[in-house]
Amino acid sequence: MSVAVAEKLVSKESHSQSKSLWNHAWESLVSDKIALISMVIVSIYAIVAILTVTGVIAADWSQEVGASYEAPSAAHIFGTDIFGRSVLLKTIKGTEVAMSVGFVTAIVAVVIGVALGGVAGYFGGKVDDFIVWFYTMFSSIPNIMLLVAITFIMGRGLVAVYMALGLTTWVNLCRLIRAEVIRHKEREYVQAATAIGGGHSRKMIKHILPNVFHIVIIQFSLLFQTAIKSEVILSYLGLGVQGRPSWGTMIDDAKLELARGVWWQLAAASLAMFVVVLAFNLLGDALRDALDPKLKGKS
Repeated sequence: MSVAVAEKLVSKESHSQSKSLWNHAWESLVSDKIALISMVIVSIYAIVAILTVTGVIAADWSQEVGASYEAPSAAHIFGTDIFGRSVLLKTIKGTEVAMSVGFVTAIVAVVIGVALGGVAGYFGGKVDDFIVWFYTMFSSIPNIMLLVAITFIMGRGLVAVYMALGLTTWVNLCRLIRAEVIRHKEREYVQAATAIGGGHSRKMIKHILPNVFHIVIIQFSLLFQTAIKSEVILSYLGLGVQGRPSWGTMIDDAKLELARGVWWQLAAASLAMFVVVLAFNLLGDALRDALDPKLKGKS
């Protein structure tokens, strides 16, 4: 049997389990009404964010549409702010910030976590010891202190928020990927790939990572909603987004407005954040149950 044919057989064997897992996961998600509703909600938020980026909606959020602190009415569902701007349009515009922060942060965290976890689990030895020491040391520092330190160093703004959150949320994924790679590198299909001369990068990318990618999907959904909540906290502390609406800055503005009985800006931002975070939590639970049946029913 030629090396090419043998490698094709090994690849087919290594992917058969992964394909059956994805098929089962899709069937489970489609049959779960809560998961479907959550996916629809997340999709709506994503579409709204894209439309605000392109200026199709909420492009005129900064324009005055009424009197200062006008209460909610048929004309303005969530009333107006101190400058007479529509709180509803500000909330919609804030979706752009929330979804972009969640997406970019999750991508940064996934890249770091998968790279370090994969290298540590695959090579083991001193490489593994160093990476374990590094993320253990890193995780011993309170997240809020790291967030504040990074944003102070990089300055305020959206890019600083991306990097601060991305650089502080990869540790848990790194641990999980490391453990799964250690488990999979001893499987028969990896040993067979080694026997026919497969290199380290080929075994990692073509054989091992596809079989641990379900963990990445689950963690991505969890990182997404965590980043949204963290951005709100940073913006509330004055270390987040500047010059554009975000749910955090809206909540920060509302802390002084509540004393005057102006509650609608806080309500609008909190409601928008509550719905998307809840949807991501429910979707994350559904993905966990679908992609890792051993954890089904566990918190």
